[in-house]
Amino acid sequence: MTNEPGIESAFDMGALSTRMGMKILEARPGRVVATMPVEGNTQPYGTLHGGASAALAESVGSIAAWLHGGPDSAPVGLDLSCTHHRAVSSGRVTGVATPLSEGRTVASYDIRITDDAGRLVSTARLTCLIQTPAKAGPEATTE
Repeated sequence: MTNEPGIESAFDMGALSTRMGMKILEARPGRVVATMPVEGNTQPYGTLHGGASAALAESVGSIAAWLHGGPDSAPVGLDLSCTHHRAVSSGRVTGVATPLSEGRTVASYDIRITDDAGRLVSTARLTCLIQTPAKAGPEATTE
């Protein structure tokens, strides 16, 4: 899915992402792009909150892991590491997730967050465990 109108409706962004104003612009295996307004996601000093950047990073990385794992997968974050490089106080930020490593059960993503001028605001690395539903069968019974 790339640049389709209403693409965010294909994914449940969750209450936090919705409240923060995140919008998916592109979502395909190997690349997920989303934006988020700075306004409403600031710390008391008026600049983008580092936790908001982390939430954007985890959101785009988790969607990337889900696209890799398939529609029956349930990726969960194992580790998120963020480095903040520049303050931003207005406009929007854009997060782009690309894979570093995608295995059967663990996937890691590089996330770059930039401002409206394309300047690097934050970098992050997200590692996800890709869970799949347990197979039903005799070993699944509890009797």
